[in-house]
Amino acid sequence: MGGLLVGAHVVAVLAVVLAAALLGRLAARAARQPEVIGEILAGILIVPVVAAVAGHGALAALLPPDVLGVLKYIGKVGLVLFLVGVAHELRRGGGGLGSRSVGWVTIGSFFPALASGFVFAGWVLWSGDGVLRGSAPTVSLVLMIAVALSVTAVPVLARILEDRDMMAGRNGKLSMAAAVFTDSTAWLLLVVAMGTASGGWGGVVRSLAVLAVGVTIALLGRILLRGATAGTLAARFPRLLSVAVAVAALVVAIEMEHWGLTAVFGAFVVGLAMPNGEGAERWEEVTRPVASLGRLFVPVFFVVAGMGLFSTPSSSLPWVAAVLATALAILGKVGGGYLGARLGGETRRDAVTIGVLMNTRGLTEIVVLQAGYSAGLLSAALFLALVIMALVTTGLTGPLLSLIDLRARRTAPPPVLEPQGGTP
Repeated sequence: MGGLLVGAHVVAVLAVVLAAALLGRLAARAARQPEVIGEILAGILIVPVVAAVAGHGALAALLPPDVLGVLKYIGKVGLVLFLVGVAHELRRGGGGLGSRSVGWVTIGSFFPALASGFVFAGWVLWSGDGVLRGSAPTVSLVLMIAVALSVTAVPVLARILEDRDMMAGRNGKLSMAAAVFTDSTAWLLLVVAMGTASGGWGGVVRSLAVLAVGVTIALLGRILLRGATAGTLAARFPRLLSVAVAVAALVVAIEMEHWGLTAVFGAFVVGLAMPNGEGAERWEEVTRPVASLGRLFVPVFFVVAGMGLFSTPSSSLPWVAAVLATALAILGKVGGGYLGARLGGETRRDAVTIGVLMNTRGLTEIVVLQAGYSAGLLSAALFLALVIMALVTTGLTGPLLSLIDLRARRTAPPPVLEPQGGTP
């Protein structure tokens, strides 16, 4: 009977979470923002709203440990399945753009942002605020913060480009190509940060070794799945293979966690194993249902994160840290992206557009922050400050792009009118 009651409780909470996520998506769409912003806000704010209205005692009754444990598992499963599609999205390249342009935009959008992260980490250490700093080793904390300010969210960026019909344009392709390279490097640095926290530099070597095994598995899987036989199976039995891909992603994610890495890397291993290029549409039919199912339950992941942040009373929000992190994040990404694009030969307007696009963070940033928070690299206060930074920088992307377009229309020369034919 106890199990049935817990099951019914979990179903009721899931219904509330999914309804809140739907309302969040609708609100974000009405505000012309990426839907993921609405989902993140809805998921994270459920917990403090309930605590403010009914008190922390009622919150503990609504989300007891056994129910919260099941929700944590569901949220992690949803995240892993969704990231299989994100990893496949990372396969989009920058073909036809020229290595010089892609290289400079990548360098400009990554290294200045990384430097901004080091500056913010220095301020956190200098402030002497133990609640904000937490108990993580200094090297791990500095690397974690630097990674957090370096990320560009590929899936959210792709959604913005598609909504604005910019995916086929040069600015869209350059931004996507640079985002792929910067995020790949950021994930590697995250492995180093988690490795130093778990076992010093010996932990780094172990984590990189496990990651190398995962990359090898992904490469071998891609070779095997690229064959004609596998392509035929994907065309004939897409749903069956979707189930197989989902199971494989969960198994690899569990193994990655067992060896000290986050489950995110397991999802990436399986997602990167999916073939891309010729015949890739067959495998997109396989990965799309997996990612869609995961996307349905990702808001549960945000609720669990919100529970960790707001389950105990807090004196105040870390507004100074949030404002400083946001300012440095914008400076590093927009300023760095602009500088890199200009060095790559782009016009001023295109360079500004690329810098604004590279400032998009969204879900990828939240995943990185949650990985650091779960590993003990980020305190609750610092995690919250960086979540605010992620939401603000992502939310600015749409309005800034509209402002760029408006200014371009105002400064454009008036059209030349053709003389009318005929005699007076």
